[in-house]
Amino acid sequence: MTRPDPPRRRRWWRRLRWPTLFGLGVAVLAVSYVATTFVLVWQASRHDGRVRADAIVVLGAAQYNGVPSPVLRQRLDHALDLYREGVAPLVVVTGGRQPGDRYTEATTGYNYLRDHGLSDEVIRKEVQGASTYESLASVARFLRDEGISDVVLVSSPAHSRRVADIAREVGLRATVSPAPGSASLRALARETAAVSIGRLVGYRRLDRLGG
Repeated sequence: MTRPDPPRRRRWWRRLRWPTLFGLGVAVLAVSYVATTFVLVWQASRHDGRVRADAIVVLGAAQYNGVPSPVLRQRLDHALDLYREGVAPLVVVTGGRQPGDRYTEATTGYNYLRDHGLSDEVIRKEVQGASTYESLASVARFLRDEGISDVVLVSSPAHSRRVADIAREVGLRATVSPAPGSASLRALARETAAVSIGRLVGYRRLDRLGG
């Protein structure tokens, strides 16, 4: 007597329903997108894109009663090096005042550059920006009035990809020359999140949402 063939088992992925498959597909795409963005942020943190330009723009950072924080001092020292190498004839310092501060980040940077030999004629200040986006948008406006759009941005390494993207969004032709140092994994992760969202919704909208 011939035994009937045992029922054929369906492979596990054929037992999944379409909503589940769709959700898995979205998850895979999301993970791939974030992973790709992380690589872009990491690569930018390691790349010095200095070229001849019309201005060097220094992104602001914390200051303490007119004294630059270590992060801000690194950026300012790097901008000084670029200026002395002839990368650009102008240096723009940026950053407003936090509640309770006596000095803006830009004024602190201005004073530091003056103390290290730069003349008043080659420094510009942007003192209103409360965020990277606001500072670069303001810089783009007043440099445009001077016929300037080619700039070299100076910020911390992990920040490089985001500042380049924002500069492009506000109408600047920018390269980035990050200050010396390496980016921590935490900083890279934070910037990956910001760039992942900013590339989808726009950095202006992200800034309004407090990103």
